[in-house]
Amino acid sequence: MNITRRALPALGLLAAGARGATAQGIFPDRVVRMIVPFPAGGATDAVARAVGREFQTSWGQPVVPENRPGANGTIAGQLIARSPADGYTLGLVAIGHAINPFMYANIPYDTDRDFTPIGLLATYPLAVLVPGASPIRDIEGLIHLAKTRATPLTYASGGNGSSQHLATALFANMAGINLVQVPYRGGAPALMDTVAGNVDLIVTLPPVPMIQSGMMRALAVTSRQRLSWLPDVPTLAEAGLPRYESVAWYGLVGPAGMPPDLLRQISEATVRAVASQTLRNALAPQGGEPASSTPEEFVAFLQAERRRYEVIMAAGSITPD
Repeated sequence: MNITRRALPALGLLAAGARGATAQGIFPDRVVRMIVPFPAGGATDAVARAVGREFQTSWGQPVVPENRPGANGTIAGQLIARSPADGYTLGLVAIGHAINPFMYANIPYDTDRDFTPIGLLATYPLAVLVPGASPIRDIEGLIHLAKTRATPLTYASGGNGSSQHLATALFANMAGINLVQVPYRGGAPALMDTVAGNVDLIVTLPPVPMIQSGMMRALAVTSRQRLSWLPDVPTLAEAGLPRYESVAWYGLVGPAGMPPDLLRQISEATVRAVASQTLRNALAPQGGEPASSTPEEFVAFLQAERRRYEVIMAAGSITPD
């Protein structure tokens, strides 16, 4: 897939324009809805509500989250793609937005042509975790066991195409080992079954209290730098995979065809929201970091994410549904 060529339609949407009134009048003059691709109550929902509150403060109009979970974000994506490009329907997106074309043979929209990328919102480092009772003490030991044990090690994920799935598949590919995915309906049950010892490992948001109590053991983190709250846990790059990086993230999109002045206005509001204490407070419980970007930078980020995981698709580590 030539990702750069396919992204050209999205790049064409990003021409600069004057801030202020749109061709349709002052924006917004009514309720704005924010489509969220996961159920209420999780990290994604918390980010959407925090950003929505900041938008509401900036614009003086309600911003209402609308949860449309299912199919790794494609249900929400279809709703966003089919909405008018007037700014009154925005959507929170995660890794599925970038890689769903790899995961599903038939998705009801074109990821490049049917959306306007607005900006990155946040990133979340993940950790390679094993149960506290596991004999695995470090990444070297994990790789050795995976290569020598008669039966493959298993790993839990929040479902096909989830950040847990992709991060672990990338790790296995780069380490040259075979790991068998056990998908769950969400990250919470995946984590709890790992704690119980029903699967061998999970790569997910680091549950600090579980790590501190000894219920889970963190072998490495997936970010480029160590985490301040887990300073003794190495990065996977330090543990022997120098090119490895994989983080969970959230961004904001709208339907294709948003006028340049409207895109500029919403982009600037997004940058202010990302810099707010409201969003920092929403991210802190699970170790998230604000990650601001321009629309152009978000397009480049999406391209890079596709290239990162296209490698494991080509290797057969992940197969389309």
